[in-house]
Amino acid sequence: MRRSEIHAAESVECLTRALNRLKDIWEEIGIPEDQRLQRTDVVRKHIKGLLDMMIAEEDSLRKRLMSSIESCRKELDVLCTELQLSPFEDEGRTMLQLEKDIRSRLEVMMKQKSQRVKELKRLSKQDRELCDIMCSVPFCIDMDTVPSLEQLDSYRSYLNDLTKEKDRRHGEFVGIKRLIIVCMEELDQLPDTSFERDVVCEDEEAFCLSIDNITALRLLLGQLEDRKTENELVCNSYRSKIQELWERLQVLQEEREGMSDHMVQSRKRNMDALEAECRRLDELKMKNMKNVIEAIRAEVALFWERCFYSLEQRRAFTPYYDVNFTVELLNLHEAELLSLKKHYEDHRELFEGVTRWQDSWTLFLQLEKKVTDPSRFNNRGGNLLKEEKQRADLQKSLPKLEKSLKTQIDLWEEEQYREFLVNGQRFLQYVQEQWELLRLEKERGKNERLLKKNQQIEHDLLYGTAQRTPSKRRLAGTPTPGKARKSLLWLFFWDQIQALPLRTPSCVGRTPRMVERNKENISHLNGTGLSGALRNPAQSPASHRNISVNSVASTYSEFSVISNPIS
Repeated sequence: MRRSEIHAAESVECLTRALNRLKDIWEEIGIPEDQRLQRTDVVRKHIKGLLDMMIAEEDSLRKRLMSSIESCRKELDVLCTELQLSPFEDEGRTMLQLEKDIRSRLEVMMKQKSQRVKELKRLSKQDRELCDIMCSVPFCIDMDTVPSLEQLDSYRSYLNDLTKEKDRRHGEFVGIKRLIIVCMEELDQLPDTSFERDVVCEDEEAFCLSIDNITALRLLLGQLEDRKTENELVCNSYRSKIQELWERLQVLQEEREGMSDHMVQSRKRNMDALEAECRRLDELKMKNMKNVIEAIRAEVALFWERCFYSLEQRRAFTPYYDVNFTVELLNLHEAELLSLKKHYEDHRELFEGVTRWQDSWTLFLQLEKKVTDPSRFNNRGGNLLKEEKQRADLQKSLPKLEKSLKTQIDLWEEEQYREFLVNGQRFLQYVQEQWELLRLEKERGKNERLLKKNQQIEHDLLYGTAQRTPSKRRLAGTPTPGKARKSLLWLFFWDQIQALPLRTPSCVGRTPRMVERNKENISHLNGTGLSGALRNPAQSPASHRNISVNSVASTYSEFSVISNPIS
């Protein structure tokens, strides 16, 4: 049982007790019955009036609650529709709790509505500012309705992207503006159109960052850069021409220094000054026709060398040998020089490769020549090791370079429809001939050294060996390598020589003392050739046959002939 019901029962019991007490009092007093009825009726009316008043107040409260619930429910339904939220559920609540919950819910949703509307106004204001700067279309959203959370998120994302795009365009505008100002300064140009004045002169924040304006900015910058590039090309052509004419006309350095500023910058005033200098030099060129043509001929000869022109190709340009110096002859030489320069630039890699091969080949020949030089062993700085390493590297790199050049030359001959000549012959044939000449030179040097060695041995056999100073001092008692073998060999030869009859005039006047001195000289003779011959099995039988008793010569000259096979 509820406590309110208990309280109601107690109230009824209390009223009953009160009436019973009144009854007892009335009995004790002796109030008649009719008066008792009157007094009881007064009590009843009083109690009934009090209860009716209380009931009326509570009923009024009920009605107010119902009215509040109904009005709040209507407002809540409208807000749920505007805010795109689910309707309010009122099941399982009393009237008082329902009214309280609805009112609280209504306050929360009114606050949400106010916040969304306020956020929408803020975003709309930001959108209008960005649209004014970028000349874009505002975001599509209904300003008369309350936006949903998804719409607000989409609006914020759109404005964030738009802000980033605005910052990017502004950065691009600032960069392009700076470049435009630099180009205009270099071109000595002032803003002509209203757009150029807006770009250069107006405040950066006031410039409309529309796509069309950014495109126009890029186009303007491209036009200015094209004109700047064109001016630079014109100025560079003027500078090249001026440099050539200075060299050909042998202009003094003092006059050249007066143009030093204009030879670096390419502004409008620089271009005008360069053009005026070209006109002046052209007039001076006409007055010094012979010197100019001879200077051009020197350049033509230089490019002939770089392009490896043969004598026939050079003679084909007949104006080169003309002595009648005219304007027409000058024009022919200038045209030939331009053609040669273009030809060289088009095939620079090939010509530089051939030149690199020639330089490497010259260095290789120098190193090969040093191989036969005995003085190279007397170095103290490690030059011998460096030279050998360099020579080995060249032996490896030269064939690789020749192979690469062969591929390039094949392409060149296909393009030019003629053979690539160096010194009047095909380059690869020229390379093969150089290798063949090197091989023949090596063989010739080897034969000369062998002949010289044989002649020295023959001379030593006839006249004895000259005393040589050893390169290093030997320790006492250290035997010379091969000394025992050489001593036995020469003792055998000396026995054969002593057995010969001395019948030639060359033997007249030779005393035993001279013979003894020759014997001592023979003991010091370098036996390289003889020891090599003795180590050769193919020659050993012939050597024994030549020095046998039956074939011993009767003179020193005959003996020297016999000794040649051994050497």
